Amino acid sequence: MPLESAMQDKRVKGILRGALEDLARARTSQELEQVRLKYLGKKGILTQLLRSMPSLPPADRPVVGREANAAKAEIEAEVARRLAATRAEERSARLAAERVDLTLPGRRPPPGSVHPLTRVLDEIIEVFQGLGFAVAEGPEVESDYFNFEALNIPKDHPARDMQDTFYLSDEVLLRTHTSPVQIRTMTRQKPPVRIIAPGRVYRRDADITHSMMFHQVEGLAVDRDISMADLKGTLQCFARELFGPESRIRFRPSFFPFTEPSAEVDVLCFLCHGEGCRLCKASGWLEILGSGMVHPQVLRTVGYDPEEVTGFAFGLGVERIAMLKYGIDDIRLFFENDLRFLTQF
Repeated sequence: MPLESAMQDKRVKGILRGALEDLARARTSQELEQVRLKYLGKKGILTQLLRSMPSLPPADRPVVGREANAAKAEIEAEVARRLAATRAEERSARLAAERVDLTLPGRRPPPGSVHPLTRVLDEIIEVFQGLGFAVAEGPEVESDYFNFEALNIPKDHPARDMQDTFYLSDEVLLRTHTSPVQIRTMTRQKPPVRIIAPGRVYRRDADITHSMMFHQVEGLAVDRDISMADLKGTLQCFARELFGPESRIRFRPSFFPFTEPSAEVDVLCFLCHGEGCRLCKASGWLEILGSGMVHPQVLRTVGYDPEEVTGFAFGLGVERIAMLKYGIDDIRLFFENDLRFLTQF
């Protein structure tokens, strides 16, 4: 064998021996791939040797080529064998590590809680349903007639200045209260009527105690011989159920276009029991709702005879009740979806 050919043959055997030793030391599929690239990659040791073949004497090329290709085939076979075994071991180890023990107790996600507004609204509805009131609903996009005119608030009435209204057109708006539900109910139903109308309402007002969207519950009772005494008894029962058996209420004269006489209703402060504190601003009382006897003109508008029937109405803000009940000082907390706030309930 010529000297040059013998040297190349020795080099090929050295490369093969080194590759097999490196493969034997490799323990992972990643290490095996690195060995393969070291010897058989584009810049691998054996690959570079094969690319240098044109520089050999023509008579030596077949001998060295056979030895180099045989070494390449042996290295590829050993890589494939070791990869198959190593990947099987790695897969078995991964499956063992990821094995799920079905006998272990499950990881329960933390339970959610009822939103404080939903909680208070449900309590209010439950109280009035227990007093015989049915729940009535109506559209949030309302006509000017049902929202204002049928409630004794004509277009030139100064009380419209009290309502910062979202108008969609001259005659269509987002309702500013749920009183239109009372009008719609009375136009469809003859007395007796006893309903509450919970729902969302909208006004152009926003600060720490007011929101552009908030919730109201309005109540209506119309029948023969209904008086202020019936209104007071109903609201006293409501206050005791919602704020505790020791609760007391008081009426203060007020004005609403759709009731006459009208009254604001306060409840005895449930924190200081009338002694005066920060919650009630040292007055001993907390304002909770507005109320009054249904105005005769409203009864005439829906086709009722005010000489035959009378009625009372009241309206309260759910956010206002929730803020008082839970000591919340910023109405915006109800709508910010902050879990630190919501999980307290």
